[in-house]
Amino acid sequence: MSATLELSLPAAAPVAAPAPSRSYWRVVGRQLRRDPMALAAGLVLLLIIGAAVLAPWLAPADPYKASMLKRLLPIGSPGFLLGTDELGRDMLSRLMHGGRLSLLMGVVPVLAAFGIGTAIGLLAGYVGGRLNMVIMRVLDVFYAFPSVLLAVAISGALGPGMSNSLIALTLVFLPQVVRVAESVTTQVRQLDYIEAARMSGASAFSIIRVHVLGNVLGPVFVYATGLLSVSMILASGLSFLGLGVKPPEPEWGLMLNTLRSAIYVNPWIAALPGALIFVTSIAFNLLADSVRSAMDIRR
Repeated sequence: MSATLELSLPAAAPVAAPAPSRSYWRVVGRQLRRDPMALAAGLVLLLIIGAAVLAPWLAPADPYKASMLKRLLPIGSPGFLLGTDELGRDMLSRLMHGGRLSLLMGVVPVLAAFGIGTAIGLLAGYVGGRLNMVIMRVLDVFYAFPSVLLAVAISGALGPGMSNSLIALTLVFLPQVVRVAESVTTQVRQLDYIEAARMSGASAFSIIRVHVLGNVLGPVFVYATGLLSVSMILASGLSFLGLGVKPPEPEWGLMLNTLRSAIYVNPWIAALPGALIFVTSIAFNLLADSVRSAMDIRR
């Protein structure tokens, strides 16, 4: 007579998501500190941001005070280190104060798109099915237009103004962030530890918050940092076209527009706002590349 022996094995515990460890972030920080390009770009951005933040205390003159007798003074004029603009206003003061609005318009849309886009991408990637199809097909409509044209169209429809420009730029970057977040979430959702957490009875919200979010934020953050340079250029372009900040507020793109008529009289003065836009965008781009390279290591 045969007997059957049954063994009762304990249920396998859910495998925890491989969240970035402290040692991983220490390695990333060490990589950035050893990267001369990251240090140079960070120093340039630190100086620009510091000058913009401390502009009310560091600026040598009132950025709004005009003097028709001192129009378009050259660089190095007594009392005006970087000369004056078409209305006789101190260029150094206006450039320092203009950095506040230019940086605000360049950074805020990316941060808003990062937060909103990550949430939408997580939802679309984790739920999948028809919801994913509807969300992604709606966002695909935005890809039919170039970013510059889309920003101009949305900002023109909403009307000129800084708030409308921020909304327009956020809508331009939102589909790109959503696509990255959805792609990463779809890949993470198929991993074994997600299935183990689901089989253990964890709710969808808990799985997303504990297991998925930590693995999605890194790639989306790296991608979003690369959008900062594009955002700076687009924001300045909207102000240049009269769809962003309104006069007499100092903003680099608007200053570039108002100084167009001075390019034949004093081209160096007219080039200063454009040079700052270029340097800031390049610094953001180089720093984003360094962060991407530093984070692309095995944990």
